[in-house]
Amino acid sequence: MVLAHHMPGWDEWYKEITLRFARNGYATLCPNLYFRAGHGTPEDVAAKVRAAGGVPDDQVVGDLESAARYLLSLPTSNGKVGIFGTCSGGRHAYLTACRVPIFAAVVDCWGGRVVMSEADISPMQPVAPLAYTKDLACPLLGIFGAEDKGPTPEQVDQHEQELKHLGKNYEFHMYPDAGHGFFYHHRPAYRQEQAVDGWSKVWAFLEKYLCAR
Repeated sequence: MVLAHHMPGWDEWYKEITLRFARNGYATLCPNLYFRAGHGTPEDVAAKVRAAGGVPDDQVVGDLESAARYLLSLPTSNGKVGIFGTCSGGRHAYLTACRVPIFAAVVDCWGGRVVMSEADISPMQPVAPLAYTKDLACPLLGIFGAEDKGPTPEQVDQHEQELKHLGKNYEFHMYPDAGHGFFYHHRPAYRQEQAVDGWSKVWAFLEKYLCAR
């Protein structure tokens, strides 16, 4: 598994869930997508990245592809690799899975700015990930909160309509009484019941698409 971390950066939560994926039997890499921004706490580095308008999409796709190709090169590999991300990492996971056809599964947890307005387009993010949906070549699991503001339920619906229109293999789950980041057990956004159910869906999805030979 390749993990695409969120805008708070390469932080303790992502290091913790990298171990969680490993304990569930997956060789897992979570590359620090912000390492070029210099040293410091995850919060300080992420603030620097945010002030710069984020990291370039092409750069992120290259970093995540390299991580995937390394995992596939290991002698223990079964020839399948998945990608998982939350928040901006969910967007990056989806974007990379669309642009790099080597993944066997992608998990997008509340990835914002998959659906982008014209005002959202920038030199760092020149194309909305939604525009690449036609190129998605693997199954997609999407997990969202009904109270989220980015992506909103309306944006999730728009994403789903595009997936349906193109005949893609996907499953979306929208959780009531949950907002952005409801897996984050160290934050007020955490919703235990929804998070436990969401994680169970992640494991079942990966078992189905990555573990079957």
